[in-house]
Parts: sequence; structure tokens; C-alpha cells
Amino acid sequence: MKINPYDQNDYTPVPSKFTLFMRKCVIWQFIRFIAINLKMLVVVSKSH
Repeated sequence: MKINPYDQNDYTPVPSKFTLFMRKCVIWQFIRFIAINLKMLVVVSKSH
């Protein structure tokens, strides 16, 4: 059995094509932006 100092499993995972698409998709980013802002509004409104 040969032990390699660095194996492919030692590196960070590579994102899938779908993940890369979602990161670049402006429409999806806008939807996430609205969702996060709505969550922040709920949190702030509960604290006041």
C-alpha cells in the first residue's frame, strides 16, 4: 500500500455546475436579497 502525502480528498470540494450557475444568476441573487431583507425586517420589528 502506497501512502501519498496529498490525496485528492484532502482538497476543498469543487462546486457543481448548478451551484456555480446559482452563484452567477442575477435573478436568484435578487430573490435571496429580498428574502434576507424580509428576515431582517422581522427580527428588527420584534425587537422594537
